[in-house]
Amino acid sequence: MDRQFYLELAAAGLRMPIGADLILHEQPDPEAVKHAGAALGRVLEVAAQRYRTPLAFPLMDLTLEKADLLHLLGIPAANLAEFHLDAAPLETDLARLAGALDAPFSRRHQAHIESVRYIALSTALFPIGMSIGPFSLMTKLLADPITPLALAGRGLTAEDDPSVLLVERALILAEMAVHRSVRAQAQAGACAMLICEPAASRVYLSPRQLEAGSDIFERYVIQPHLRLKALLNTHDVDLIFHDCGEPTDFMVCQFAERLDPAILSLGSSRKLWEDAALVPKRTVLFGNLPTKSFYSDGAMPLEKVQAITSELLARMRACGHPHILGSECDVLHVPAAGETIRRKVAAVLTTPAR
Repeated sequence: MDRQFYLELAAAGLRMPIGADLILHEQPDPEAVKHAGAALGRVLEVAAQRYRTPLAFPLMDLTLEKADLLHLLGIPAANLAEFHLDAAPLETDLARLAGALDAPFSRRHQAHIESVRYIALSTALFPIGMSIGPFSLMTKLLADPITPLALAGRGLTAEDDPSVLLVERALILAEMAVHRSVRAQAQAGACAMLICEPAASRVYLSPRQLEAGSDIFERYVIQPHLRLKALLNTHDVDLIFHDCGEPTDFMVCQFAERLDPAILSLGSSRKLWEDAALVPKRTVLFGNLPTKSFYSDGAMPLEKVQAITSELLARMRACGHPHILGSECDVLHVPAAGETIRRKVAAVLTTPAR
């Protein structure tokens, strides 16, 4: 879409959480809905209507691409979160995945794709797709991604150390899996793609090594995303880049300048009014209220939500950067705290600026 569309939403004062999970858990059988495309699509529709936004954001499930990748490789994973590669994939593994990219998706993944199609064909809303980013998916494939990334940051190569080879080949697998998912969602009608890359942060990539001139951020984060951006451009799909981790100023600048997203969504580790100086005004900043703690009245009472909301609105208005007030990440349902979370989300939508 024309970039002006997002700028006009920001200028109109749009506020919205990424909150489909809250609506999902209002359904009698949430797990069944997650496996039924049209039903899941209706949840996205209700969420957009509830939050008064034309953007139908998807359920943010960052397990989909990992599950799909392991299935395509023929790897049984009874406990998806705990499965990790113990050695670098072979060239034959890479070739096997490349030859299986047209295989059917799992029922859960296909439902996600069909929910995007439902929004595109059955509503007047703008369908947003979603995928984990290649770098973050790579970190989920390894038990310890930090050590080999540190070794690579010191200049060791895949020829020098088998753990660096593991990182690089896992990243190739991850990139193929992400492209497969994104391509299917684009073909289903997504007009923008929410790419979630929380691992692109100081936790996994040493700021000291980057300051000393290491190219690990360029090779392992930026280059895969430039290839992903090219794929999105081929399908005329806009990029919404989301990083709720702990990116540095350098990383935020790189996301904004090199990837040029229509929307840049950052977590509450960042001060958006300061990031406004790092991000061109053609990119809308999204967020970044600390919604991960909305479940707790002790950590985040309603009065504090109202105060933070008011302050963020006022500061973003003062700095003049296009901004959509929203959640720092997806707002997840928490058993026994559902009404508490909903009350605070409602406050975000109604609290005036200072």
